[in-house]
Amino acid sequence: MKTIFIIGAMPSELADIRATLGEAEIKKVSGFDFYINQYHDKTIINACCGIAKVNAAVCVQVAIDNFKPDYIINTGIAGGMNAAVKVCDIVISTEVLPHDLDLHFLNDYPPYCGIFKADKQLIEIAEAICAEQSVKSFRGRIVSGESFISSNEIKESIQKAFSPYAVDMESSAIGHCCFLNNTPFVSVRCISDNADDEGEMSFDEFEKIAAKRVADVVLGMADKL
Repeated sequence: MKTIFIIGAMPSELADIRATLGEAEIKKVSGFDFYINQYHDKTIINACCGIAKVNAAVCVQVAIDNFKPDYIINTGIAGGMNAAVKVCDIVISTEVLPHDLDLHFLNDYPPYCGIFKADKQLIEIAEAICAEQSVKSFRGRIVSGESFISSNEIKESIQKAFSPYAVDMESSAIGHCCFLNNTPFVSVRCISDNADDEGEMSFDEFEKIAAKRVADVVLGMADKL
């Protein structure tokens, strides 16, 4: 039986998934609540890690050590960073990396890798589910940092340096941890704002809509795995 671990940073990013999966067994490990469901022929575990990279990395490592998932899917919302990507579109990570750290420190010292590749099978399944659900999706790079981006100036500097499709606060840490543990992962993010001067206003308006859309995609992926 395959085990899938779904990780989100905020309760709102997991609310619709938990509602669909129904009553779960809950195990508390290292301060995280892991919701465990038998879903069709699979074990699906989900946890809210909290915001930012440290929370995400610790939660993923705890999940790997205790539940040994076959796949890890990061679900949630993100800021759009490519002109073609609009609010409520889905971005499927091809690779993840931090935008607030000189990659020299990762490339030249352990783990000797600064850009973490998402799993090809998971990317393809996510893209297929988006097509089935008539949701516009993009494959692309997702970058992460320790701040919510809501500034045209900062957005432009990140775009110039990294050419990402989306920005968030967790994906790179999740990818980093999965790389170290040789565990397949993908980050599937629905755009809630454009990471610009209007970012906070847009986020508040579209957070729940975006979270519901990406939850539907992730549950569709679980059916296919």
